[in-house]
Amino acid sequence: MNDPRMYPDRPFLAVSAAIIRDGRVLIARRAKGASTGVFTLPGGMVEAGETLQEAVVREVQEETGVAIEPLGLAGQREFITRDESGRVSRHFVILCFACSWVSGEGTPLLEELSELRWLRPAELSGLKTTEGLAEIVESAFRLVEANSVVIPGDRANGPGQGSAR
Repeated sequence: MNDPRMYPDRPFLAVSAAIIRDGRVLIARRAKGASTGVFTLPGGMVEAGETLQEAVVREVQEETGVAIEPLGLAGQREFITRDESGRVSRHFVILCFACSWVSGEGTPLLEELSELRWLRPAELSGLKTTEGLAEIVESAFRLVEANSVVIPGDRANGPGQGSAR
């Protein structure tokens, strides 16, 4: 099988999701490709005609069965590999979204992921992860916290009750 992402003439655009739930982030171990065995964020390629938000929601649902709400960009990463002669063998630009969890416990799509874990940020330090993962997770937690504003008098909770968003 010929992978069109090998030896590209341009970078490929991808998205990933730092999904925050109860003080934990969903981490995935890749089951194939250049990152086999490495813990990273779930995500994948943006398809033609798809917005970035649509792509991250679709990719997370496909890979994990988890429904999410993207809140904003937590950062970006570039993944570039070269062969023995120095020729670019892979090049991805990855936009990493901070997301809140909506539903689903997480079941890995076994052809893509070998494992899923809900971890506290401090638990990432002992794992083999993609470069910059801890910084992206930290940024995502800040964005999620900034979006969890108590709104006094929210109608869903009645007058004066407030709600967390």
